[in-house]
Amino acid sequence: MSGKLVTGLMKWDGSMTRLVKRTLILGFTFFSLVLISSCGKKQLEITQTKMEKAGSYNLTEKKGYSNEGVKETVEQSYISPDGLCIINKMQSYYDVTLDYSKGNAEQVGRAYASVILKSISDYENVMEPYLFENIRISLGSMGRDYDSLLPRMEALYESLSYEYKAEVKGFAEEISKGEHGFIENGSISYEEGILMQMVPDALRGTACSALSLWGEKTLSGKNIMCRNLEWNLGSEEQMSHYHAVVHMSKGNKSITNITVLGLIGILTAVNNEGVFAAILDVGSNGENFEYENKKCYTYELRKALEVYTNAIDVGNFMVDNSSTFTFSHNIALSDNNGSYCAEDAVESLQKSGKGYSVLRAASTPIFEGLHWETKDAFFVLNSFASINNQDTFSVGESNIVRCAKFNSWLKSKGKFNLADVKEMLTQEKVDQDKVVAIHSKNVFHTVIIDYETGIIQAAFSSPEGKQDKSEFISIGHY
Repeated sequence: MSGKLVTGLMKWDGSMTRLVKRTLILGFTFFSLVLISSCGKKQLEITQTKMEKAGSYNLTEKKGYSNEGVKETVEQSYISPDGLCIINKMQSYYDVTLDYSKGNAEQVGRAYASVILKSISDYENVMEPYLFENIRISLGSMGRDYDSLLPRMEALYESLSYEYKAEVKGFAEEISKGEHGFIENGSISYEEGILMQMVPDALRGTACSALSLWGEKTLSGKNIMCRNLEWNLGSEEQMSHYHAVVHMSKGNKSITNITVLGLIGILTAVNNEGVFAAILDVGSNGENFEYENKKCYTYELRKALEVYTNAIDVGNFMVDNSSTFTFSHNIALSDNNGSYCAEDAVESLQKSGKGYSVLRAASTPIFEGLHWETKDAFFVLNSFASINNQDTFSVGESNIVRCAKFNSWLKSKGKFNLADVKEMLTQEKVDQDKVVAIHSKNVFHTVIIDYETGIIQAAFSSPEGKQDKSEFISIGHY
């Protein structure tokens, strides 16, 4: 066995020292993770210069979580005259019900926007600047050439199915009140109202992790699925004001969507059959952004959740359509029977031969040099992991460190209940920049679904500042 390990500047948590014992097989092994082989297959190479001890960033005290989630009460309630939209203001989030049985999709979109405008006076003053922050990040050197967004926005809007297009149109027309164009003025125009519905597809901007345990790793034997959504919270963390749990009521096509108030695409969701789905960015290794004849994967995922009753079918649908998407991504999936990841490679990546699309399961071989030693557990991060697929583990330390931490934490305990999982996910200090944390200061929400009870719990970022041990709120049952 031979190979090379190139190191770069990395700060790490001194309390993890005892994990670095199986070292120096090829110089050293970071968190017992990276073994580089030259057997003619894909290898991992981590670019670092040296490791710098940064002290401990682990919390010494536990929260004392229980298996049950906190139950919040309604502070204020708002309803559209036609009954299509109800928004209940809770202490930590907005609980929204969209009733598609009482009207068509366009009417639901209009009702949603109208209730937001009537009930939340500062919504546009917060959401529009946030949208422009994302636009400027996406445009990069193009700066404020906002008109360059129109072709991609129009192409992606036209790709939506008739129902989703009508819903987006209804929302945008209602919230814009006739205003058009990209003008940062504290109100949301028609074009801005459409673009805000497709940020992950048109602008990008998510980083995340997901973990599931079952069988010998849980006390119940049932699956516990959890996900962190790391999102651009805004320069003033304004998104923390607009957490939303949206109940899309469509009979047997109903979905609980954990998202941002006003958004109707999928970030994290569970359908009424218990199929859980969450989007994760995987970055890019040079492929160009393409939008012509492409689709919004967040809406294709919504379609799959409405149609299919198990995680495998949802995952295969996304994999089969992956060449039509704008960005490569992962979809973390679970149901009562298992957990998976749809590794969706865009068309250009597939044609280059550097990546492929696959529905990864726990039994799927992963990269040589990437060690996952925990039986009955499954991870998803911001890189593909299936063997010989595109590798973005090697271009930065974040995925490597988080994978190693998950692996270590799971090995440190035999069986987990829901309270144990909460403590595990929140055991690091949030407000710091010196170590890569699972629960980072950019986490927008953490969602856990317990397949023993069917209960969904969520911990939300707080507008009051960073919280090391967030409350997990019971937000419903699938």
